[in-house]
Amino acid sequence: MEDNQTSKENEIIDIKKGYQSHLIHNDKEIFESEMERVFGRCWLFLTHECAIPDYGDYVTTRMGLDEVIVVRQKDNSIKAFLNVCRHRGARICATEAGNTRGFVCNYHGWSYGADGSLQSVPFEEAVYKNRLDKCSHGLYEVPCIESYHGFVYGCLDADAPDFKKYLGDFAWYLDIWMEESGGMELIGPPARCFIHANWKVPSENFVGDAYHVGWTHTSALRSGQSVFAPLAGNTQLPPEGAGLQITTKNGHGLGVLFDAYAGVHGAEMIEEMMAWGMAKHAEIEKKLGEKRGRLYKSHLNGTIFPNNSFLTGSAVFKVWQPHSPTKTEVFTWAMVEKDMPAELKDKISKSVQRTFGIAGYWESEDNDNMESETHMASGTVTRKLKLNSQMGLGGDYQDPDYPGVIGESAIGETSYRGYYRFYNDLINSDSWQEVNDRSSNWITDLTGNK
Repeated sequence: MEDNQTSKENEIIDIKKGYQSHLIHNDKEIFESEMERVFGRCWLFLTHECAIPDYGDYVTTRMGLDEVIVVRQKDNSIKAFLNVCRHRGARICATEAGNTRGFVCNYHGWSYGADGSLQSVPFEEAVYKNRLDKCSHGLYEVPCIESYHGFVYGCLDADAPDFKKYLGDFAWYLDIWMEESGGMELIGPPARCFIHANWKVPSENFVGDAYHVGWTHTSALRSGQSVFAPLAGNTQLPPEGAGLQITTKNGHGLGVLFDAYAGVHGAEMIEEMMAWGMAKHAEIEKKLGEKRGRLYKSHLNGTIFPNNSFLTGSAVFKVWQPHSPTKTEVFTWAMVEKDMPAELKDKISKSVQRTFGIAGYWESEDNDNMESETHMASGTVTRKLKLNSQMGLGGDYQDPDYPGVIGESAIGETSYRGYYRFYNDLINSDSWQEVNDRSSNWITDLTGNK
């Protein structure tokens, strides 16, 4: 029999039965817990090195509800600081990006160096009588920063595992396109907009929802005539063996549609995209083997837990920044391989904005559903209902060729269950040590196999 604590946890996330409470998408108390225990504890995407190549280059972004400044240093390292003056707490930097040797607060004029140190204070001798300890009043520095193949991530919890350990098995998949492709760039600045949706709704959609594509995107599939066009209107399922669902220990997951490198790009780009993918595939297969080589030329939809999503092939890179339980800021970049011709990079960038940009025809169809799912959770009775992620339940397994837990179909909800299994461990733990203890049987939790 379940103890009371386990029973209470299962009211929100029931891992074994594949349920989540609808409450998680529209509840202030849960949201506040997420800001502390998810965003205050996990590694979060900040920027790409290509956006801050030189000393003094900076971008501003968010880590949960905290605004941060990410700055390139003199020694070429990268630091991030809370965007808050240490005097009375006003915002230090109001611009999205730029280059500077320092930051000055508009309120009282406290001035900080690019390294975060407090450099000067107006009338310091006269008003502070030289008793102000400037060394202890520098900008608050984000304790953990790592660049992973040029993608910069930060963590507010000094006790968190390093980023490579945080990725775990998921690095095996990321390295195929982040590194072995020759490296990636993000074309910026990012497109930014707000949606009236909970941040988890798009994150879970990208982690493993191929089920909605043929129905939600019927119009986009028929008008764009991408390689996925035959799915329009749910006239057919992807054939057996067409893909996989994959989840890993720390909630990172992806879906695979084999041999679909051209992604959602329209008919006019398919031939050029597939030619590029096939040519690069040969050298990657030679270096990494058949399985990983094939993953490179396939289409991957995924999420690095908690809120960083991507579509390879389709060249979409997103971050879902929470502002409230029902408001999310969406950052969208086009991602391209470094050695692609400039003309192809330009075509991809424009295609990403047409499909998944602010007014993209794929994006708008998704947003309708995401906002609906969030809004409906405000209902007095509705919020007590369960969300179902049982597709493929009982059939997940381990495969010697692919790290993680695998669902053998292109359409399934294996990654949903893995995402919320880890989410549940975070929300119900007081430390990373407890998170790790809870996750010690994660494979059994998902597959039922001991």
